[in-house]
Amino acid sequence: MSEQSAKPYLIRAICEWCADNGLTPYLAVKVNAETRVPTSYVKNGEIVLNISPGATRRLTIDNARVQFTARFNGVSQEVSVPTAAISGIFAKETGYGFAFAVTADPVASLDAATAPTEASSSATPSDDKPRSRPKHLQVVK
Repeated sequence: MSEQSAKPYLIRAICEWCADNGLTPYLAVKVNAETRVPTSYVKNGEIVLNISPGATRRLTIDNARVQFTARFNGVSQEVSVPTAAISGIFAKETGYGFAFAVTADPVASLDAATAPTEASSSATPSDDKPRSRPKHLQVVK
């Protein structure tokens, strides 16, 4: 039997803790192909979502996904985020929460790792002489 990730349990725990203390839980998400969020609110491949009871409807946090309905600029939209894409959960008012490592898409990581790199035009050929270090001390009169 394989061990389950603790991430969904920690997300539920922080949500409950926020509710008990009157705080607003925010979810930080790395957007990928499996993430259904309003794309106009995505910045640098990330989005931060308010998942408080007042901001969402039908919020479910299971072991695989976080799903809810929310209004964005007055328009109701379905949001679905895989647990693997969640990079953190925190309380808006205090900043307390957890940050998680987000595993990169293996195909995208392989493409990035195997992409040809351009040689810089300012590269200088290496000399046999070692480089002299800049002097850190100065004479002050």
